[in-house]
Amino acid sequence: MLDEMSPEVEPSTGRTRAELAAGIATIVLGVAVIAAVPELRHCVSLVIHGQFGALRTYIRSLGPGGFALLLGLMVLHAIVWYPSEIVTTTAGYVYGFAPGLAFALGGWFVAALLSYALGRGVGRPLLRRLLGHRFDSLAATIQRGGISLLLSGRLIPIVPFALMGYAAGATRVRLWRFSWTTVIGYLPLTTAVAYLGSQARTLSASDPTLWIVAVALVAAIVGEHVHRRRVTRRRSG
Repeated sequence: MLDEMSPEVEPSTGRTRAELAAGIATIVLGVAVIAAVPELRHCVSLVIHGQFGALRTYIRSLGPGGFALLLGLMVLHAIVWYPSEIVTTTAGYVYGFAPGLAFALGGWFVAALLSYALGRGVGRPLLRRLLGHRFDSLAATIQRGGISLLLSGRLIPIVPFALMGYAAGATRVRLWRFSWTTVIGYLPLTTAVAYLGSQARTLSASDPTLWIVAVALVAAIVGEHVHRRRVTRRRSG
């Protein structure tokens, strides 16, 4: 039985080139869409500048079109990094807590899969060229961190949401492991942010709601990691 924590087999050169070409084409297409759609370009500008009030007012004024724009903002986060919490907060404000949360969870999962694909296609060859043999050390570090690292990486609000996808894709973390750790890892923070949005409150590092959720999940992850190491030592013994 293959070890679940082992990386995937390195693909052939032809497949690697195809993934690289597809990744570059996706990035170019995403940038072109932003440039070609004025409404989307305006929303990206609002998010980048952290204008939550202006964004929620604009999205709400567009009706069904606002739904498409918010989804576009989530997916394009894999290409243009900006504070994902502002988009989630807006979803909670415009659609209410439960519908906004469901919408945010689905949209960010699609964005995570896209960032993972871009990490495989573009991030891996780029990092190999930049880091050389040190890239293998980076991949080994992420593999050793395992599930705990993938989960904890979703808890820090200041870390771009797409960053973990790029790192996991570039180091060829298995897609299934990346997918379920993404959903579980971003669920608490996304829930808290969507709730704040539904209450018309902006995201703030001083808000205890976020830190209570973050501390609770970090404690759970640390506990799981310690327990797993103890079990491994017992089996080794």
